[in-house]
Amino acid sequence: MAASLTIAGSSSTEDFSADDTLSPPGIAQLPCEIVEHILCSGSLGHEDIVSMSCTCRRLRDACAGRGKVWRRQLFDRWPSLKKYYSPLDSLDWKEEYKTRHNAGIATHATVASFTKQLVVEHRIPCESYNDLDSLGYPAHFVEDELLAIVNSENRKCLSLKYCAKKLLYFMRQEATMCRLKDFLQQPVEHQDILEGAVLIDQYCNPLEDVCLEKIQAQIESILIKVKATLSARNTRHPSLSLQAGGMCYIEDVDLQQQALDSLNHVLFVEQMFKGNVADFYNPLNSYIHQVLITKTGIPISLSVLYLTLASHLGVELEPVNFPHHFMLRWCQGPPGSSNISDYLYVDAFGGGRRLTAKECECMIGQHVTEEFYAAVNTKEVMQRMVGNLLNLGKRESKDRSFMLLRVSLELYLVMYPDSVQHLLLQARLYFHLGIWPEKVLDILQNIQALDPSQHGAVAYLVQHTLVHIEKRKEENALDCKLRSNENQVSYSIGLVVRHKRYDYSGVIFGWDPFCMMPPDWIDNMDIHSLSQGADQAFYNVLLEDGSCSYVAQENLEPHPSPKEIRHPEIGLYFSEFTGTYYIANENLQLQYPEDPEFTLSFHQTSDEQSNSPQHES
Repeated sequence: MAASLTIAGSSSTEDFSADDTLSPPGIAQLPCEIVEHILCSGSLGHEDIVSMSCTCRRLRDACAGRGKVWRRQLFDRWPSLKKYYSPLDSLDWKEEYKTRHNAGIATHATVASFTKQLVVEHRIPCESYNDLDSLGYPAHFVEDELLAIVNSENRKCLSLKYCAKKLLYFMRQEATMCRLKDFLQQPVEHQDILEGAVLIDQYCNPLEDVCLEKIQAQIESILIKVKATLSARNTRHPSLSLQAGGMCYIEDVDLQQQALDSLNHVLFVEQMFKGNVADFYNPLNSYIHQVLITKTGIPISLSVLYLTLASHLGVELEPVNFPHHFMLRWCQGPPGSSNISDYLYVDAFGGGRRLTAKECECMIGQHVTEEFYAAVNTKEVMQRMVGNLLNLGKRESKDRSFMLLRVSLELYLVMYPDSVQHLLLQARLYFHLGIWPEKVLDILQNIQALDPSQHGAVAYLVQHTLVHIEKRKEENALDCKLRSNENQVSYSIGLVVRHKRYDYSGVIFGWDPFCMMPPDWIDNMDIHSLSQGADQAFYNVLLEDGSCSYVAQENLEPHPSPKEIRHPEIGLYFSEFTGTYYIANENLQLQYPEDPEFTLSFHQTSDEQSNSPQHES
């Protein structure tokens, strides 16, 4: 008997030498349900199923591509794929299995090919996502393989995992951007404010599990509690009979008030949602999935949640772009009234309190013209949400990649692509970070076409961007540092160290024989107060809290119990964690060619000392 299935290829071959008319005694003689149960037991691999299907016609039928056996094979090997299928789906599961298998091989190979470029250039080019897209496999199969690489426990493929994580980041962002563009093309009246907030959340947090359906389910669970409270107060309230997703509004103001009173009680008393006064400027306050987790937020994010819940109760509230404090307005007079006195203004940040126009002015301490009391549409709400993130991105100091500023600029420009001010900010940001110089030139060309008066700023950036591109082409030789020439350097790259004073841990990924920072940094950090001042080795260290530091040698010591450092950039410099130290990747070894041997020798000496008789109890 001979059988083969080329899972990794694009075609399969099945050769049957067994007589299809005969069924050998044993499993083939059992009832079909029992045979399927055995084959779906989970102990058989795809090779076993292929071999079984080649023995006789009966088992071949039991292992049919559309049957339960191959469906079980698919979900046993890749359980995360279940969310993409319905229990009622009738597909050729064998073909699905083969496609997922082949997608994994192709994706893994593509990631591996990017890793070398990543290590050398310290970045993944914008085109990388397009290369994954051109593989021709379903996006969810490619994404699933990237997740498998990222979540792998293998400590010997740190650079591969880093590269896969970057590609997954860009891939999800690209998919979200496509959905956002489609969303903005819809008629204004069809743009759901919650969906808009979720799209912003997804774009800013592509590696988080942010899903509109999950958020809607969480909101529905809150709504059930609100309706239970409302039912206890009025068993015949019309809100109780409204179906989820319906947009039917109650006209009676007293009935609306009952619904809002119940909403306030559940949301702010029972569930304890509140404004985050203590940490107001934390970007997490702007993300709707985080608001539902932490039950804290800022005025606009809490207003999106409040408005969504109110609409499901049949109460129409409208968003108001009030200065310094986002509000919702609730009509007490004729529908669509333009008189600001016909409205109460709901402060979701303040526990759902209702204010008059005059009280709103008192709250912010300034006079406000009537135009600011007007309702705004979903796109304007999204603009304000993104504007908040932009302002926070400009303030951030710890994140040297300015990721929040980058993503918020991209979001703003998809809504308002002709904003010269924001295009110029984006070009300057990319130029400052030294990334995507070709993209900078495209942005500058667009600015020049939109506003010729920006010629001076554009010409300056074009000139220096072209210089940067030429320098990048010429930078083939690495700055090689030999520790044999620097006797004062005691530690090496890959060594896990601990700060003597602050007790934090990190791993060394670079060193200088003496402090290379400018004089103002040396003064600000009070380096002269150290016993050896700036005239000692300084080390670049990736810290366990995700940040980086430049530390004097006298403040560091080898960690007595080395542990893995969970830093997001670890794969950019190291290929493996041995359990006690890190092995530098190819590029870092070229920069510090003598360090790997020193690190290995250091740990071998430490192990010998710890195992010597004097260390035994």
